[in-house]
Formats: sequence, C-alpha cells, structure tokens
Amino acid sequence: MTANSSLVSVILPVWNCPGYVGAAIESILAQPFTDFEFFIIDDGSTDETPDVLRRYTDPRIRQIRQENMGLAGTLNVGIGLARGKYIARQDQDDLSLPDRLARQVAYMEAHPECGLLGTWAQIMEGDRLVQRYHRHSCDPAELRYHLLFNNPFVHSSALLRKSVLDAVGGYSTDPTRQPPEDYELWSRMFRVAEVANLPEVLLYYREIPGSMSRVGPSPFRNRVVRVSSENIALAAGLPIDDPQVLNIAALTHGAADLVSRRPDFRRMSCILKTALGPAASKALLTDVDHRVASLRAMHLANHAFLGALVAAQGPVRDLLKRIYRLLFKKR
Repeated sequence: MTANSSLVSVILPVWNCPGYVGAAIESILAQPFTDFEFFIIDDGSTDETPDVLRRYTDPRIRQIRQENMGLAGTLNVGIGLARGKYIARQDQDDLSLPDRLARQVAYMEAHPECGLLGTWAQIMEGDRLVQRYHRHSCDPAELRYHLLFNNPFVHSSALLRKSVLDAVGGYSTDPTRQPPEDYELWSRMFRVAEVANLPEVLLYYREIPGSMSRVGPSPFRNRVVRVSSENIALAAGLPIDDPQVLNIAALTHGAADLVSRRPDFRRMSCILKTALGPAASKALLTDVDHRVASLRAMHLANHAFLGALVAAQGPVRDLLKRIYRLLFKKR
C-alpha cells in the first residue's frame, strides 16, 4: 500500500437498477469507518441509472462507465483498480448496516490467516424487511465442509483479502464456470486461506422476483455441480472425474440426469469422510451419514418415479413427465 491508499476498496457493480442503487451507495457512505475508496462501475446501463449515479460526488467515489461485460468481468475491473488491503463487495440492491466495514476490518486485522470474511444478513422482500435471515455457519471446519457442496456466504457481505484474491486470480470469466461466480471464487480461495463468517447481521439482502439464484436454468445448476465435484475430489485426493464424486454433487443439487446408473452410497460416505480429514468432529461425521442417507433416499425416489413414468400412458404420462422435469431436472 502507498501512502495515499485506503485500507478498503469497496466495489459496487451496477446495471439497470435506478430504484435501489442510491440506497446501496448511501449505506456505504454512511459507514463510521471512513478509510475506504469506493468504485461504482456502471456496466452499460440502458435506463436512468447513470442519472442516479451522477448525484453522488463524495470524493472517495470513483465512477466508471463501461460497455456491458457481466458481473464477473466488472468485478475484476474494480479489483484491478483497487489499492486497498481489503476488497469489500456491495451489491446494487442490498444495504450495508452502519458497522459492517468496521467490524469486518477489525476481524481481518486480528486474523491475518483469513482470506474471506462474510456476515449474516436479514432478508428484504422488495422494500419490506422480513423475519428471515441468512445465518450461515461461523465454525471454520463447518464452513469448509459446507463449501464442498454449496456457497455458505452472502456475496454482498464479503470482505476479501486482496493478496489472497490476487493469488487465486480473481473472478473467473469462463462462461462454462460462471455464474456462480461467487461460489467458484470461494472454492479457489478456501484451498489457500482460512474463511470465516461473523455471527452478526451486518447486511440487508434484498430478494427480487426472477433473481438467477432462485430460478436459475439447468446450465447454472450444472456449473454448481461441477464446482462442487472439484471441491470434493480435491479435498478427498481423488480425480475430478471420479463417478462417485460426481454422484454426490449431482444428487445434492437435484441433478438426477447426471447421476451414474449404479451409485455406490457406501463409497460416497467414505469419500466425504476422507474429505473431512482425520480431525473431523463427531458432529460432521454424523452429518455425512445423514447426508448420504438423504442422497440415497432421493435416488430411490427418483428411480421409483421413473418406474411409474414408464408404466403410465396418455395424459397421466404427460403429467408425470412435467412433474419429473420440475422435481429432478431443474434446480
């Protein structure tokens, strides 16, 4: 860091969000922690969003407008410009609570081994704050276990150590790997650094109907399965194309079409226990047993449903086909 650098670089990518982005910006500017630079990157908005952004003239803000390149590429633009020791994510429709940056920076300064720090979040449905929360695990061993399967972090709450981010190469822009750009990046980061969540609600996370994270198409699901398979294989010391590794990830995400004909549930259990390592807690080992039992039940249900589908005829068969696609083909 140079003498003119800020400790934190906040990156807010924006695309066509005039109704919410002002509040998101103000939630950062209102932080009592002030040692930050603030990159607001308009990724080719085609509505009145640029007019909203022009209202903000705080000297810590650097506004950038570019041709549309998508979320991952836009985040990498901000990372490339950032001079801070830490990168703070902020989504255009979420709100950071007043102590967010101060609390996260204090933790990271006290834990130099940590490369990624998230927080809990309370959910907003549109403009209404509701009594639902993202309260992901805060135990380091549990977090590493959950990362084998999915994303236990709220992306907009993330504070990233820039040295770790630079070491793993930032967000992937490979269209076969993103989205999920966040889970894909966390998966590379947790292999080289510690990860953590603060057990405090420091973000309001806005749910908007039609969001990709809730109604993503099958290719999105398949990419999540791919990243999960890589995480499990690497943790267990196995080839990435091991069929039972793929079975674990596929069944976890309801991708019955990716499951091999003869899933070996006993071996799946052994794989996950190997991935946990010799120091795994009894609670996590028990969770593996429950998880594999659940995957087996899911597979048997799918198999039984297919049997009924084959036997059915006429309108019943058409109805079962639609139900099957809903339950087992999309996630």
